[in-house]
Formats: sequence, structure tokens, C-alpha cells
Amino acid sequence: MTIYHGSDVVIEHPEMLNSDRYLDFGIGFYTTSNREQAERWAEKVCFRNNSNKQIISVYNFDLYKLKDKLKNIEFADANEAWLDFVVLNRSGKKILKKYDLVSGPVADDNVYLTIKLFESGVLNKVETIKRLKIEKLFSQILFYTLESLKYCSFDHYEILPEKING
Repeated sequence: MTIYHGSDVVIEHPEMLNSDRYLDFGIGFYTTSNREQAERWAEKVCFRNNSNKQIISVYNFDLYKLKDKLKNIEFADANEAWLDFVVLNRSGKKILKKYDLVSGPVADDNVYLTIKLFESGVLNKVETIKRLKIEKLFSQILFYTLESLKYCSFDHYEILPEKING
């Protein structure tokens, strides 16, 4: 399977970096099987870092080789288990069960607004999941351990064309 990572630098050798941001699946190396999602991530990173480069690093990944050897969790869609997992990670609380790899839908900015309504009590869990079902959700794959990164091999990178503002 081909997977992508959007950034403002080429990442031939992915690493586990600490972050002060609370993300969907926790801290690790995020990729996606959707190129469009990787392009959006590259644009966000470029903006956040005040950079002028948007780069997609492309990797080969064999999920089936990993499945028998490492602990992973796969969320097929934005269901109750996914919602609980994302809310827990985004709150900064520690996940007790450790995984090597986590995959499932991305809680992008639009989706996260729905999750915020749930967290604040405006929506209950059933209403939240109902709203999430109509969203276009892209996939993400988090490599949570160095061991899992052994199954992710760099293929090439692509520099995205600069966008003209205005």
C-alpha cells in the first residue's frame, strides 16, 4: 500500500517526535493513504512553520505483515469506539493499552467541531456519531512505535507547486 506524509521537509527516515499538541491517535508518525489529505497536511504545516515549501513524502507499507507481529487497532469508521479513542487522546489523557499502530478516520477541523459539541454536552454520543456518518472522512495511519516504523519504507518525495495567494 502507498501512504503519504505531508510536511514542509522531506522525511526519508521517520522518527517519533514529542509534541505539545493533542492529536487524534496520540503522538507518533502520522501518514494517510489519501494523497489529498497529505496535501492538506503539507499546507497546514507550511502555514504553521511559516515555510514556503509543501512536500509529500511517499512510503510503501505492508499492513498485513505487521498485523501478526505487532499490536494494532483499526477503526473502520467513525463509530463509538473511534469517538471515545479520539476524545481521550485529544484531552491529553494517557491511553492505558499501548499499540504499535493505529488507523482510522481523521478528525479534521470540520469533524472536530462536532466532537467539541459532544465534549461540551450539546450533542450526545448517538447524535455525534450520526453527524460524523455524513462527513467525508479521510484515513490516517499512526506509527506509534519505532518497531512499527520498520514496516514503513521511504519511496520518494514530491514538492507541491506553490500556491499563489490573492
